[in-house]
Amino acid sequence: MIRRTHILGLSAFYHDSAACLVRDGVIVAAAQEERFTRKKHDAAFPKHAVEYCLREAG
Repeated sequence: MIRRTHILGLSAFYHDSAACLVRDGVIVAAAQEERFTRKKHDAAFPKHAVEYCLREAG
């Protein structure tokens, strides 16, 4: 059985909130929250960015 490592990195509550998903050291998906909310420098928790990363990773 192959054991895979997944890391979900978050940046939140400052400016430019974002999420990034890394699988076995390779970036699978990354997004800034402002791309979904249309609010420049959005500092909210990156809910939409997390959903995007998880969806892209399958």
